[in-house]
Amino acid sequence: MRKSLLLSCFSLFFLLAACGNKKNKNTSINNNQEITVYNFNTIEPLLYSTSNKTKIVNFWAMWCAPCVKELPYLQEYAQKHPNVELLLVSLDFPETIEKELKPFLKEKNITAKVIMLDDPDANSWINKIDPNWSGAIPFTIISINNKRMFYERSFENVEDLNNEIQNNF
Repeated sequence: MRKSLLLSCFSLFFLLAACGNKKNKNTSINNNQEITVYNFNTIEPLLYSTSNKTKIVNFWAMWCAPCVKELPYLQEYAQKHPNVELLLVSLDFPETIEKELKPFLKEKNITAKVIMLDDPDANSWINKIDPNWSGAIPFTIISINNKRMFYERSFENVEDLNNEIQNNF
């Protein structure tokens, strides 16, 4: 009886361990990625490129139809160009990350790096990014070395984005 009880406990331990490992693997696959929430002071250094690498920083939100439409174009461009770093800055609310933002990214198959900007003083940080920016989104910064271009519009397709980069950098 004791041997049977020990064997049962041992089997249960391995069964739970196996289920636990499977659950962890599924969790990491199902959860798109960790999304860090920044204020403007902590996000500002991420908005620049000082190397030969092209950096595309796109400000967007789930509720912005033009933003959502262009996300796949930005991602496709970055995937086709290994020298491009794409950073998607969500302006959604931090409380939406788990129940709305991550499922949205999974549904839209967005795998690019996503961070969130949560800073209530938009009038201050918008002007620090670009004094000509009205605050409307989508808004994209493209930079290479110390050259930066600002786009307060959505890109219509991958070719549109490619043309802007080819013509301006």
